[in-house]
Parts: sequence; structure tokens; C-alpha cells
Amino acid sequence: MKQEMAEIRAMGMLGWLAGQAELLPVFLGATGASEDDLRARAGEAEFLASVVDFVMMDDVWVIDCATDQGWPPEQIMAIRAALPGGDLPSWT
Repeated sequence: MKQEMAEIRAMGMLGWLAGQAELLPVFLGATGASEDDLRARAGEAEFLASVVDFVMMDDVWVIDCATDQGWPPEQIMAIRAALPGGDLPSWT
């Protein structure tokens, strides 16, 4: 997946997260972001990567988000891999 597509899909994930009344405050508390930051930074690849990282912390969140977006849950890993800091480390 190319970074541009990953950013578009991560914005969809941000929209999903913003609609989760119980989960959004957890994200805001964990990241220190405000609701204004969500609007101001929604187009930043690094911020979107933090959204994907947060959703990936819980399998239920991954499944719920992916289902809502119409993707297989594995798609979220591909999205994260295409965003800054998402490449797998080389151990050799």
C-alpha cells in the first residue's frame, strides 16, 4: 500500500475513533491530544500513525474499526506499515 492511500484510510480510522464516545477520551488521554488537535493534525501522516497505533492496541477495536470501514482487519496492519515509522525493523 502506498503512503497516500494509507493516509486516506487512516483518516477514515480517525473518523471512526471520533465517533466512539467511550474510546475517544481514552485516545485523547493516552496521547495528550485535544479535540482541536484532531482537526488541526488530521492531515499529518505522523499523527495518523498514532491513531492507527492506538486502534491496534486492542483486537476488538481493530475488528470494530475494520468492520465499520468495510475492510478485512488485516488491512489495518498494511495501513500502519505504509505510514511513517511503520516499516518492519531489519534484524540482520
